[in-house]
Amino acid sequence: MKITGPAAPGASSSARPSRPASGFSLGSAPSASATGAAAPTASTSGVSDVSALMALQGVEGPLERRRRAVRRGGGLLDRLDELKLALLGGEADEAALQRLSRALQEERPEAGEEAGLNAVLDEIDLRASVELAKAEMRRADPRTRS
Repeated sequence: MKITGPAAPGASSSARPSRPASGFSLGSAPSASATGAAAPTASTSGVSDVSALMALQGVEGPLERRRRAVRRGGGLLDRLDELKLALLGGEADEAALQRLSRALQEERPEAGEEAGLNAVLDEIDLRASVELAKAEMRRADPRTRS
């Protein structure tokens, strides 16, 4: 492959600058010293912007804590429903029990000052714990083994 024209590998920097085909022009380009001085400032501000965003993500307000607590409670209720359907179907679904156990072990965010919501979440946690304990008793009871 042969390259010809102003972009050829051997072209010198003193070659005549080509004019863009679109007619677009930047006008007078900033000097090299101005560009060099602006580059460190731009990269530093980019890093500080990312740091600020990361710091804001670490801050969790009461509304976000409440949402996480409600989401966890809803997940536990879903796992309890799965277990109920498995038991009604006549099968001891070990996978459902494991999912329930993992959901119960997740960190529970406090819902803040909402005593009613915290009470409901406590009841959901208690019900999940009871179901897991009942399943453990069924496993340990020699009469239930086939």
